[in-house]
Amino acid sequence: MTANVRKGMPDPRLSMEEFRKRFLARFYDPAFAPMADDLERIMGIAWEAYQAGRKAPITVAAGDGFADPDYQLSTQWLEARAAIDRANAAHQDPSLPANILIINASPRTEHTCPGEMSKTYRLARTAEQTFTELAGFSPVVLDLSRLTSEYGREIHPCKACFSTSPALCHWPCSCYPNHSLGQSLDWMNEIYPLWVAAHGIMIISPVHWYQAPSVLKLMIDRLVCADGGNPDPSTTHGKDAKRAKELEENWPYPRHLAGRVFSIVTHGDSAGAENVRRALADWLTDMHLRPAGDTALVDRYIGYFKPYATSHADLDRDEALFIEVRHAALTLSEAVKRYRAGERAPGSDLPDPRPK
Repeated sequence: MTANVRKGMPDPRLSMEEFRKRFLARFYDPAFAPMADDLERIMGIAWEAYQAGRKAPITVAAGDGFADPDYQLSTQWLEARAAIDRANAAHQDPSLPANILIINASPRTEHTCPGEMSKTYRLARTAEQTFTELAGFSPVVLDLSRLTSEYGREIHPCKACFSTSPALCHWPCSCYPNHSLGQSLDWMNEIYPLWVAAHGIMIISPVHWYQAPSVLKLMIDRLVCADGGNPDPSTTHGKDAKRAKELEENWPYPRHLAGRVFSIVTHGDSAGAENVRRALADWLTDMHLRPAGDTALVDRYIGYFKPYATSHADLDRDEALFIEVRHAALTLSEAVKRYRAGERAPGSDLPDPRPK
């Protein structure tokens, strides 16, 4: 394989003046004015880290189990990997309850600008209650509305390392945190173990402009490393694109979430619910997860072409939808039982002729 690395995009580096302006903009509140001298000193340290490119300021030798045990790895990445290992051990422990990850994919919440809870959250609570009532199941709700309402809660965008080479896309993602660029507090290192521990995943999502909400799409993109990503950054010495390209010729494409079962519920008010449900199902299936069954895949309209202001009342009246969500959860529970019993989907043992 010819491992050419293409270059030629404009340099995004900032001048010190622009860096200072952006750094201090975080402290716009006049209450910070008495600390102006201290902020200038802190800004100077941040500027030096930016110039030096100190992405991971604290590293240790990779150690045993890595291709290059002497390569310096971020301690934060190693902690994220350890959390995934613990989650995987829990996933494989038959003595523990079946873990169900329920994802509220709406950014809407009463605790910020919209001033009202989302219908998606109400449906997620219905699913959670269903699993709570079932013996042997432990539901966990991942509420993505925290991205819009909680201080310091972020999912940074995917940098598309996979498109350079899957070997460059580390599992878990090593692109963040990047302290030199101020890209910290990334939520994904907490989210990856939730997916790994789960036996079943249930995504409940509204439609935003014919597509998945931005909070859900951020998480989806950052899960690319779970589908063929490299569990050993020492093989590429971090982000060495040429090394990664050279490794790709015989890449095994490890499917880190394969076999888990899923359910999807989407809802809209005028258009797009079917398309979003299909897109989410295609994404999960491509990652070698399995749909739980037909009744676990639901797309519906709430208050079709009616005013938004009365949409919660429309949901109140739609008792059938709450039943459908409950049935989707029950269908997922049955699929999880089969998965934990070792039942494999027909054809799952066949080699993938197109593993990309």
